[in-house]
Amino acid sequence: MTPAFIRTRDLKKHYQMGGVTVRALDGLEIEIPRKSFTVVMGPSGSGKSTLLYLVGGLDRPTGGEIYFDNLRLDEMDENELAVFRRQTVGFIFQSFNLVQSMDAAGNVGFPMQFARVSPPERIKRSLELLERVGLADRAHHRPGELSGGQQQRVAIARALVNDPALILADEPTGNLDSASGMSIMHLLSELHQSGRTVLVVSHDQRMVRYATHKIFLLDGRAVSEDQYRSADLELS
Repeated sequence: MTPAFIRTRDLKKHYQMGGVTVRALDGLEIEIPRKSFTVVMGPSGSGKSTLLYLVGGLDRPTGGEIYFDNLRLDEMDENELAVFRRQTVGFIFQSFNLVQSMDAAGNVGFPMQFARVSPPERIKRSLELLERVGLADRAHHRPGELSGGQQQRVAIARALVNDPALILADEPTGNLDSASGMSIMHLLSELHQSGRTVLVVSHDQRMVRYATHKIFLLDGRAVSEDQYRSADLELS
């Protein structure tokens, strides 16, 4: 049996808020196959984004284990996690996280500075990626001159600069209108079909159409789809 590309064992992330312990993840156990398109669904506060940040090495667990291929993320130090993020992961956020003073090409090329890529190569690679996401004609426009959907395409191009094996997307359609959201889903699906593993956290039910695998979270734990749907009915 082929081992999972990403797996967690008894994964916990707890926060202290005043005198209350918030159990964002509480013994989570999941497995994500290599080259899958996995969508994580769950209500607000179920631990979806927390899971994404832990898998991407942006945060550390309170307890438990996280495996990425043959790497143990929860045992890495900060330098090792930084290298892991730079070489392996492409992040896409709901709020785009673009630098307002830079044009689209500058935003895409910005992460390459940390990989010591030369300026001419950064420009070349940035323009290639903007063309890939359908924004070659917007390379020299700043974020304020772009629509929400166009800004998210710039963010996706930026996530691809280091040719990551894993794409992590946190509510990538959350700030977009319906048509723009669909175009972003199609683009994520194309990235998956090109051989990448895609892990998406979303409230958008349309995203499930593209999924090869689904994970449902309630109160920091993985549940079956039936349990998730039953809880959803009780809350509605």
